[in-house]
Amino acid sequence: MRRAFTAAAVLALPIALAGAPAVAASPDASTTAVVASTQAAHKLNHPTNLVTQGPDDICNYTKSRPSLQRGSSGPAVQQAQCYLNQAIDAGLDEDGDFGRLTESATEDFQQCADIVVDGRIGAQTWSFLSFWANAPDAPFC
Repeated sequence: MRRAFTAAAVLALPIALAGAPAVAASPDASTTAVVASTQAAHKLNHPTNLVTQGPDDICNYTKSRPSLQRGSSGPAVQQAQCYLNQAIDAGLDEDGDFGRLTESATEDFQQCADIVVDGRIGAQTWSFLSFWANAPDAPFC
């Protein structure tokens, strides 16, 4: 004998499989079951007690993270210099000029972090710099 499923029972099945409480459905309670299933799914996907990501950024020159190298200038270089000062106590002036000293400090940081040492600040170096500079135990190396 075939059993007919109501729309609410079909909708409740994926929710039950996802770990939400299953809702018993009857033909006259289908609307209530759909609402309950939707609310349960919403709670699973959108928790109300979200935790913020990480600490406030210790350096606040810019949020921009372009690739930097000797000759670069501007707020992104100041941000990198600030991070280098925090991460490895580089002693750089945060003047926004990516010169020989900033390049050398970048190489020192890259060697300490055990990443590619090229004196340039790209995606990988930005990632490590921002993490290390904002870590509670900084400076390292």
